[in-house]
Amino acid sequence: MTEPARILVVGGGYVGMYTALRLQRQLRAELRAGAAEIVVVTPEPYMTYQPFLPEAAAGSISPRHVVVPLRRVLNRCRIVIGEVRSVDHAKRTASLATLATAEEGTGTVDLTYDELVIAPGSVSRTLPVPGLLDHGIGFKTVEEAIGLRNHVIEQMDIASSTRDPGLRDAALTFVFVGGGYAGVEALAELEDMARYTARYYHNIKPEDLRWVLVEASDRILPEVGEEMGRYAIRELRGRNVDVRLETRLESCEDRVAVLSDGTRLPTRTVVWTAGVRPAPVLAATDLPRNERGRLRCTAQLAVEGVDHAWAAGDAAAVPDVTAEGSGAECAPNAQHAVRQAKVLAENIAASLRGQPLKEYAHAYAGSVASLGLHKGVAHVYGRKLKGYPAWFMHRAYHLSRVPTFNRKARVLAEWTLSGLFKREIVSLGSLEHPRAEFELAAAPPPDPGHKPSS
Repeated sequence: MTEPARILVVGGGYVGMYTALRLQRQLRAELRAGAAEIVVVTPEPYMTYQPFLPEAAAGSISPRHVVVPLRRVLNRCRIVIGEVRSVDHAKRTASLATLATAEEGTGTVDLTYDELVIAPGSVSRTLPVPGLLDHGIGFKTVEEAIGLRNHVIEQMDIASSTRDPGLRDAALTFVFVGGGYAGVEALAELEDMARYTARYYHNIKPEDLRWVLVEASDRILPEVGEEMGRYAIRELRGRNVDVRLETRLESCEDRVAVLSDGTRLPTRTVVWTAGVRPAPVLAATDLPRNERGRLRCTAQLAVEGVDHAWAAGDAAAVPDVTAEGSGAECAPNAQHAVRQAKVLAENIAASLRGQPLKEYAHAYAGSVASLGLHKGVAHVYGRKLKGYPAWFMHRAYHLSRVPTFNRKARVLAEWTLSGLFKREIVSLGSLEHPRAEFELAAAPPPDPGHKPSS
């Protein structure tokens, strides 16, 4: 019998999940006949819908509704939980590290393939800032979002109970580095949540909390345009958020954020959202990359100069055929990633069947951003919106884009209930150390006759 054509999808994010989802529909007959096989290798068994992370952090959406279980959605694919460490495309081989190989101590295993889809997404782009490794908090995963929510409420608990004014001020100072979507939306949602939470503390008022947004350029939210970016700054400053433009974080050692303008901010919270970079696995392949480390691709989403290799999303430098002039590339954002995945899957199916490929072309429609409950900015198809209309458009757009009807219904139900009832202000800090209480209970009791040595 002829071996099935194996399509290896590296990554289970936007591009990985949507490509595999479209492929299992396009190749339904081939999969049923055993002529094709789709293997998805991903570190997590779910896809995270990242635009909802700020609302998950603020408690407006349950964390489990921000993620999409891959095994349920990709029921015709083989899901492997692990990481691709390297790719030798000349030999059509990928080296994997899985949960099983970690337990067995056998190192990596090799997996051969016929078609390769590189979609590992991106990772946080960090800089060698002293203290960042020890004290910085990221905001790319649902675990980080919930951890940050717990952390903010925990700092309010510390401030409420301490008698040290220095510790209190540091606990109530929150520094966010990066004025893009992630930084602005996370700060805005958490500021909203913390301001509401303050009413339940007898000795903390909303004005006691200090929120600082640090941005190296001269504007925030560049995707929504200069005018809407200025409006966002006015809106944030009107809520007592200290927006520092053309400013960098120089250090955060010893829990003191030192800014490039000379400001020193004692703080126990530094959230780093200053951009992303391609996933490290791209450097461990023999595929061509550009100067930014992304794979060079054609408009058909094939890796340039290489057969049977495809890429899209954050990992790919895809020509923007709708832009005037040459050299323009599609922005590495979710709007392009979801649409590229559809074309990518169709082109892989066409390639297997010997049919012509089509180019990816999508003119940028615009952007929407939330600035907290009932507040937002939008620049869509040339129209500029702000306040409640922009916030409503933000929710409507992302509700339409979150995968599966199940998730749409659950998110809509939670939004409806949150409009009828009060916010949840519970910190579940034990989620980060679930065995701590059991370990304490299981530890042997201290010997009453033992005297500590001097």
